[in-house]
Amino acid sequence: MPSPRKQAPLPIDPYAQNGFNVRFDWGAHGAAAVSAGAAAVIVVDVLSFTTTLSVAVDAGIEVFPFRVRDASAATFAATRGAMLAVGRREAADTGVSLSPLSVRRAVADGTLKPGSRLVLPSPNGATVARQLAETGVPVVGACLRNASACANWAVRAVRGPIGVVAAGEWWPGEALRPAVEDLWGAGLIIDALAAAGAGPMSPEAAAARAAFRGVGRNLAMGLAACASGLELANDGYGDEIAVAAEVNSSRKVPVLSGESFRAA
Repeated sequence: MPSPRKQAPLPIDPYAQNGFNVRFDWGAHGAAAVSAGAAAVIVVDVLSFTTTLSVAVDAGIEVFPFRVRDASAATFAATRGAMLAVGRREAADTGVSLSPLSVRRAVADGTLKPGSRLVLPSPNGATVARQLAETGVPVVGACLRNASACANWAVRAVRGPIGVVAAGEWWPGEALRPAVEDLWGAGLIIDALAAAGAGPMSPEAAAARAAFRGVGRNLAMGLAACASGLELANDGYGDEIAVAAEVNSSRKVPVLSGESFRAA
């Protein structure tokens, strides 16, 4: 009697980083890859979505991520009883925008209060977060300000692989531009995940961690000198960079529940 034929093993998705409990990739496509089978995904957009998100959540504000700032965003905000963040130039010195300083000013003058709702459009971090929310995986919004808090929360709260996604920026024509500030932010989070006992980490995650360790004490200087930092400074918003460089100043962990981020 002939022996039964062995079934061929199922093909392994080379981009999912299966077999590793700490994973790392870039942008919307990378998020889709490393979220497969993940217990949580941490999204990083240092300049500026997740930094502004962190400042808002510190103040008790509920934040709704949105892909674009257009008529659909205005309708969405109106139906949620939320303020819609506007462009930096439109906001000037009084409105709320993607700038973390604008949120701080609005909190200081009472425009935003604990319990307020804010719709925060961003083509990078907010877009990736909303995409991931549709998959049902828990999503954390992390930056340099809350990196250790987010990593420690993820290790305690979930059982299984954790994906870290650097949102990046866009070249003209909507091609992803890997942004070094998001690489450093992801690397700091991965370093904190490892310190909290998460692992093993994929080669991609280890490379991000090495990038963060490589910049070391020059992180604030690097933020100011990198392409995204120079872009902000050239447009007159360089003072925002100091907020992004407030490493581990926040203990609040923004977690996306349904449509909005709130403190875990």
